Amino acid sequence: MQTEIQGKCVIFSAPSGAGKTTIVHALLDSDLDMEFSVSACSRDPRPTEKDGKDYHFLGIEGFQKKIEENAFVEWEEVYTNNFYGTLRSEVERIWKKGNAVIFDVDVVGGLNLKQIFGANALAIFVQPPSYDELERRLRFRSTETEDKIAQRMAKARKELGAASEFDHVLINDDLDKAIAAAKTIVSDFLSS
Repeated sequence: MQTEIQGKCVIFSAPSGAGKTTIVHALLDSDLDMEFSVSACSRDPRPTEKDGKDYHFLGIEGFQKKIEENAFVEWEEVYTNNFYGTLRSEVERIWKKGNAVIFDVDVVGGLNLKQIFGANALAIFVQPPSYDELERRLRFRSTETEDKIAQRMAKARKELGAASEFDHVLINDDLDKAIAAAKTIVSDFLSS
């Protein structure tokens, strides 16, 4: 990525339901100098989501316009007409403030960001204790249709196979331990 300022970034990726968002929020509440990069997406917000806080909700046409404008560091079509991406303006805004960027992205996005930012990036894969537990967590959310759960579980099988491509694999079988381990890993990286 061509930018005048390049700081550090921490990338958290996992299959949906593995707990990465919970871990990221715990890190943001700690005393580390990090700020969340709000991803852009083409889907509609869920009832509890806020534009500009959870995602930048662009719609399909708005997302495609940003692609044409080369406004993304990286982007992908996760499902048909369901786009997600990282806006350059988000990353630059955070670095200009002197903070590290923390990303909460899917596995393909995480690997793309790691490749783009190289040694300035720490990529952590959050792994659920089992495939069955992952499905249980998705069902417990009660936010997905059966079709969406089936899609997410099929995608998760592929994503779990990519864990070894990350700098660290963090198994989330005990949330408090996973958060403590994440704080140690991230703190060591940011202070190096």
